[in-house]
Amino acid sequence: MPNNAAAEKRMRQEQKRRAHNRSTKSIVKTQVTKARQAIVAPAIKAEVAEEAVRAAVSELDRAAKKGVIHKNNAARRKSRLMKQLNAK
Repeated sequence: MPNNAAAEKRMRQEQKRRAHNRSTKSIVKTQVTKARQAIVAPAIKAEVAEEAVRAAVSELDRAAKKGVIHKNNAARRKSRLMKQLNAK
């Protein structure tokens, strides 16, 4: 438990940030998963897979811009997605 007012405030701020970051990461994971499934599925057209990858890249960029994930982490994940898409 915090011993002074500043530490209490810091705990409150960390809880808010943690919740916000968690929701952003969840959105990113969902979009990346949808994109990967669209790439792998044989029944889905290339245009649909491309759109899913575009949405995932957008969310990764947004998370990196907000500082939720590191920019190099976002770049690496985007690169891997594009590599999978182009291999299809």
